[in-house]
Amino acid sequence: MLRFAFWSLLLLNAALFAYAQGYFDANRGAEPVRPKPELNTGRLMLLTRAQAEAAARAAPAPEVAPDPLTPADPPAPQALACVDAGPFAQAEARRFESSLVPLALGARLVRQTTPSQDVTSWLVHIPPQGSKEAADRKAAELRALGVTNFFIMNGDSPLKWAISLGVFKTETGAQALLAQLNKQGVHTARITPRGPQTTRYTYRLRDLDAETRAKVAAIVQPFEDAEVKDCR
Repeated sequence: MLRFAFWSLLLLNAALFAYAQGYFDANRGAEPVRPKPELNTGRLMLLTRAQAEAAARAAPAPEVAPDPLTPADPPAPQALACVDAGPFAQAEARRFESSLVPLALGARLVRQTTPSQDVTSWLVHIPPQGSKEAADRKAAELRALGVTNFFIMNGDSPLKWAISLGVFKTETGAQALLAQLNKQGVHTARITPRGPQTTRYTYRLRDLDAETRAKVAAIVQPFEDAEVKDCR
């Protein structure tokens, strides 16, 4: 009985050893199965070198995804404008400034004043002669040329000792007299606008984007004598 048990244990251990070594595996020692490439030999075509290069050139270039670590090109800065608006009379200047308030221009808006003249008439005259004696001599020359409608200006003004030949409400009338005098041989006569001295206002607006510049132009448009020009 003991002998039977001994041989039974021995056989059992031998079987376990053989199983562990893979002796019972049916595929032991067989060549591993390798996948066979699926080739359709009937559709294969050999290309010459020139044909292969032409096919490579015709193939679309592969799309390259943007590098997320590379920053995108910054947008080009918008060009800013500098404009001059005007001129405005005093009352017009107040209206213009009020219309600009919504644009919040701040220091970008600068007001400039310039002396001006409200022309009410045009004077045809010979410039000041420097003294009464010189003016009298010029008057004698005029009479000799057949010009009799004139008078010597002797008031306290920049035109003292000038010779007035006529005053007109329009520049056209003054130009007509000047042409007539030239025909009579008077070539030193001039036309000077006359009227009270006033102040005109112009505005310089800097660093305007295209939209703001267009708004400024729209505000200026109703003012008859004003315009918008690029800064010089």
